[in-house]
Amino acid sequence: MIIVHHLNNSRSQRILWLLEELGLEYDIKHYERDPETLLAPASLRQVHPLGKSPVITDGALTLAESGAIIEYLVDKYGTGKFAPPPDTSDRLRYTYWLHYAEGSAMPPLLLKLVFDRIEQQPMPFFLKPIARSIASRTKTSFIEPQIKQHLDYLEAELGKSLWFVGNEFTAADIQISFPIEIAVARGGLDASRPKLMDFLDRIHTRPAYQRALERGGAYKVAS
Repeated sequence: MIIVHHLNNSRSQRILWLLEELGLEYDIKHYERDPETLLAPASLRQVHPLGKSPVITDGALTLAESGAIIEYLVDKYGTGKFAPPPDTSDRLRYTYWLHYAEGSAMPPLLLKLVFDRIEQQPMPFFLKPIARSIASRTKTSFIEPQIKQHLDYLEAELGKSLWFVGNEFTAADIQISFPIEIAVARGGLDASRPKLMDFLDRIHTRPAYQRALERGGAYKVAS
């Protein structure tokens, strides 16, 4: 039996969604973030040394990293669905988006979260203007332009086809969904990029996505 070690409001929601798309049976072990730090609980380190989510166990296998988990599940259980055939240009494009989501799209969004928290963090009054000035300048000069560049790129790519790999839905769309949802929450993504917003509308209405929300619990990233 596949077990998903699921952290609330995290990347592991994608794994639940994929399992629902694949129609597989699975169990969920729930973990809650610390409400102050937003970090995963230490108990996750009993499953994987880094204490991160998602992690799955499948028999004797323990596997972390969203992209690796998605590739494993699709290759082992997909029966040819949700990924283009091997040795095709579409398969290369599929692999690209699996890596792009975390390797390129997420870093500036994570930096935005960090520097937003610096601005909001309590500190001695004489340090506040200095810290907030540094955080604000870093965001406006580097982080926000990077986010804009990626959102412009993603919007343009969806102008080429219905989904990111082509006109068929694939697991790459599941993988890229998280940074796009994060971009709505804190990256400035709005109706000015209609193709990305339409992408979100389409994935949010998929029955498997809705079933994953029911099983996974509250998912504020998508709200």
